[in-house]
Amino acid sequence: MKIAIPKERRENEKRVAASPDTVKKFVGLGAEIIVETGAGIASSFQDQDYLDAGATIAADAASALKDADVVLKVQRPLTSAEGGPDELSLMKSGATLIAQLAPLQNKEQVADYAKAGVNAVAMELVPRISRAQSMDVLSSQSNLAGYKAVLDATAVYGKALPMMMTAAGTIAPARAFIMGVGVAGLQAIATVRRLGAIVTATDVRAATKEQVESLGAKFVMVETDETGEDAGGYAKEMSDDYKKRQAELVFEHIKKQDIVITTALIPGRAAPILITDEMLAVMKPGSVIVDLAVEAGGNVTQSKPGEVVTTDNGVIIVGHLNVPSRLASDASSLFARNLFNYLTPMIDKESGALAMNWDDEIVQGSALTRDGKIIHPLLIEGGN
Repeated sequence: MKIAIPKERRENEKRVAASPDTVKKFVGLGAEIIVETGAGIASSFQDQDYLDAGATIAADAASALKDADVVLKVQRPLTSAEGGPDELSLMKSGATLIAQLAPLQNKEQVADYAKAGVNAVAMELVPRISRAQSMDVLSSQSNLAGYKAVLDATAVYGKALPMMMTAAGTIAPARAFIMGVGVAGLQAIATVRRLGAIVTATDVRAATKEQVESLGAKFVMVETDETGEDAGGYAKEMSDDYKKRQAELVFEHIKKQDIVITTALIPGRAAPILITDEMLAVMKPGSVIVDLAVEAGGNVTQSKPGEVVTTDNGVIIVGHLNVPSRLASDASSLFARNLFNYLTPMIDKESGALAMNWDDEIVQGSALTRDGKIIHPLLIEGGN
């Protein structure tokens, strides 16, 4: 089995889909690994590192992909309409593509995978079951994003975070508010707490209260009979009444905050607005918001993708793109392990060939196309 690792070509993407460590493990399973030259440089992995692990280095994407049985990527293939090269056209029919493919936002490209005869797997759709935890790219990458969000906030915040008692006087601790307590939010709480801030957090899922308090933060939430969690464990959109009461609660709470980190995402939909213009207007000058959902439309009305902006009353809003990629080496290592853990059970131990178990619930939850057809329930007629 030949596994190809092409260089990521999308803007702001520094990660790579295989580390020298996972290459070595794949080679140990009998696979042949072809890495495009320079694929890992932005993640601090040199071509020689891959060679030492047993890989072959290809001169370009075309030579890396042409004979590959499996293609591992971080992001979906680039298209000619996006400035090319058209990476899908470089893959052979029958190849298996495994990456974050954003299929619900790019349904036309899913149809292209089927038309090209490529069996496509979207790692972000791997079911949230205990057996698949080691394959969960959303968790591994969000964990790093939550950590980096705190560092990005402190980089522009003009004050210290912990209480400091000096001969010249006492510096009060900063107050941090984390909105959305998934993996990113929990890591943000832990990180900003370690830096000495007083931390509060909120989420539509009441079940997260215990997690927040276990990290030493205070939980802030509207009392409701609504459940904010879908069957997959993700936050879901709430009623208009809940949103109104939540906005009132946040309006009063946010006045006192120095750092706010928003992480709320709803799979397949635009990010919900958590901080409105009215809320921004009552925040303290010099306070900082990091919007981790900026690429999905943003949780903050005035955040701008890829920019750090300052409102009229001096609130700084950080909207960095692809935050996990800002920690490219660690993010790549974790992502690569997720891919390795996904693929390993599907490698035939005797022949070394790929043997996808199409009846496995993990495959059924993540596979988009097979043998020229779209097969995922969310993408075929009647899917929801």
